[in-house]
Amino acid sequence: MKIESLNLPDEVIRFYLDSGIEELYPPQAEAIEKGLLDGNNILAAIPTASGKTLLAELAMLKAISGGGKVLYIVPLRALASEKFDRFRTFSSVLIKGPGNGGPRVGISTGDFESRDEWLGSNDIIVATSEKTDSLLRNETSWMQEITTIVVDEVHLLDSANRGPTLEITITKLMKLNPGCQIIALSATVGNAYELADWLKAKLVLSEWRPTDLHEGVYYGGNINFRDSQKRIAPMSQDDAINILMDTLQEGGQCLVFESSRKNSVSFAKRAGTKVSEVLDKPTRNSLDGIVEQIIENGETETANELAQCVRSGTAFHHAGLNAAHRRLVEDGFRNNTIKVICSTPTLAAGLNLPARRVIIRSYRRFDPNYGMQPIPVLDYKQMAGRAGRPHLDPYGESVLIARSYDEMSTLFDKFIDAGSEDIWSKLGSETALRTHILSTIVNGFATTRDGLMEFIEGTFFAHQNDTWGIMEVVDECIAFLKDNRMLEGDEVLMPTTLGRLVSTLYIDPMSGALIADGLKKAANVTDLTLVHLICMTPDMRQLYMRSNDYEVINDFVISHSEEFVEIPPRSRELDYEWFLGEVKTALLILDWINERSLDQITKKFNVGEGDVHAFADIAVWLMHSVSRLAGLIVPENGMDLASRAIMLEKRIHYGASSQLLELVSIRGIGRVRARKLYDNGLRTVEDIRRSNIDQVSALIGPRTAAKLFEEIGLHLKLDSESGGKVSSKTMSSLMGNEQSTFSDFEK
Repeated sequence: MKIESLNLPDEVIRFYLDSGIEELYPPQAEAIEKGLLDGNNILAAIPTASGKTLLAELAMLKAISGGGKVLYIVPLRALASEKFDRFRTFSSVLIKGPGNGGPRVGISTGDFESRDEWLGSNDIIVATSEKTDSLLRNETSWMQEITTIVVDEVHLLDSANRGPTLEITITKLMKLNPGCQIIALSATVGNAYELADWLKAKLVLSEWRPTDLHEGVYYGGNINFRDSQKRIAPMSQDDAINILMDTLQEGGQCLVFESSRKNSVSFAKRAGTKVSEVLDKPTRNSLDGIVEQIIENGETETANELAQCVRSGTAFHHAGLNAAHRRLVEDGFRNNTIKVICSTPTLAAGLNLPARRVIIRSYRRFDPNYGMQPIPVLDYKQMAGRAGRPHLDPYGESVLIARSYDEMSTLFDKFIDAGSEDIWSKLGSETALRTHILSTIVNGFATTRDGLMEFIEGTFFAHQNDTWGIMEVVDECIAFLKDNRMLEGDEVLMPTTLGRLVSTLYIDPMSGALIADGLKKAANVTDLTLVHLICMTPDMRQLYMRSNDYEVINDFVISHSEEFVEIPPRSRELDYEWFLGEVKTALLILDWINERSLDQITKKFNVGEGDVHAFADIAVWLMHSVSRLAGLIVPENGMDLASRAIMLEKRIHYGASSQLLELVSIRGIGRVRARKLYDNGLRTVEDIRRSNIDQVSALIGPRTAAKLFEEIGLHLKLDSESGGKVSSKTMSSLMGNEQSTFSDFEK
């Protein structure tokens, strides 16, 4: 099917022809035939790299040309940014009428208490499922104007963590906008027909790929496929290194999936010793540029390890890396500068990073209840699907590694020849339901018990199960919400002021109840009191206790016992151990705001730099919730508690003491640079105004100094020793041009 034959505006057709896309893939053509451009709901369950995003784009642009508004829902912030960048390329497609320009694109992934009404002026809004849920809770007006909803990675309904929120969000959107078109995109799943039936969607189910995927198992020196073998030359004692070197010799790149962060780092280092031997000089020069940026954007030993790997042409990728490092690795791989990425499965979850060959070094994952267990087939298919770059590779290969003939046979049966598992709703537990029952009542989707059951009838859970089994759970949730003063009424259920606030803050009602109870009981309130209070909540990630933690943290608890709201008795061993884990998590946040270096924090708590930022992001959100709840819960001293919480919220955001807040609020001046300025007498913006460029450059570097002066919008103070001019050396460093004049430095 030709692009130019589609029922689309000429500008859209020209955009894709100019992009080199002239013909649709078979699954895309099938979606058109099933009414994609006619407003029909579509579930596309097709492999990675088979053109799912193009399906969404065609429907989106058709909708916008008719005056519609599109909501594009993704599971991850990184994926939201990737889609946002892609959709901004539509700005030249003039389909909105004379003088209206191309589609406007907005993105929203954070600040769960914000309505983001400003986003309503956009034609395409990209948001995570959690942010979409929060927009619904905050009754954002433009949500009722949505005409097309795209749900990317819809198979994550099966996720215990993200699934319930995604399911409730889709259910609410279908009720709020019953006439809107839904386009759901998924990897192939076992029960795609059941999912399509729930969405009232036409199903496009296909195994077709634009680049052939050959799935095999390495054993006995060969990659063994069903109908052929490929001999791999031995260059190392590590089979995976031999396989990836074979890939590089054929001009391809390689993704290697490992079971843990530690293993991914270790393998990237080992592989680098071989990969570095085949790098040419231009590639080495490009890698050196990436290495510089890695070091500039890192404060930990991990940054040095990553730099060491990248210098050799390899990299590791996991959630412990900071965002800048992950982006540098991804861009370096896309540009074919980095040849090998060794990753935990996070990389397989949606990011567009295909490679010639995918090596799955470990097909088992650690389960805290059962030890090492085989991964689901769906996870395997997600990883294997990264093999083969469309239009760049003649084929793609995924390779599992076996240690025996019997294991090889098992891997063919259990993964390569197996179909993906069915996906199942995870909505049926009290933990999953209580937050969504509260928000459903707050937003008026239901106001009675019968109304709640009617709402639940529209969920995927109800589509798969009889709802009589969930009635008891619903009653338990209602009782909990009433007991904690978030709901009131018998026949008609009404949210209280507290219930409405908890819902709009986007916290678990259990978190709201714990915070409210803690604020009432707190006597001697310190920073530790409030930080531990948020670490008690189910919304906060918890650090695990290690054997050498118990004595240290227990001693800390004893010496600070008056600062905790409540300490469980040691006789309740499980409760006390969980409490110590909360304290350990609180100590990480306290180290962060007291400016302990990231390198010290990551080593002390055995976490990554990205983990520290993730803990801080959650803590900012929860501390904001404390500040909002304080005045309502304890009106007699709520203002004092709220003020303390607001200060802590800012300090957690920046990872700094209160004395640095004025400096760190300047864009580009993080806590490390702010501390250098502060300790050298530049403690306020006014102090910087009275300084000169050479003084600031000596502390934080000439380039950053130039940005700082530009950011605060002040004239630079000239260096008197240079005759009233900035020195040519500083000029050259800052501007790259020795002929620059003072006027170049004026805002």
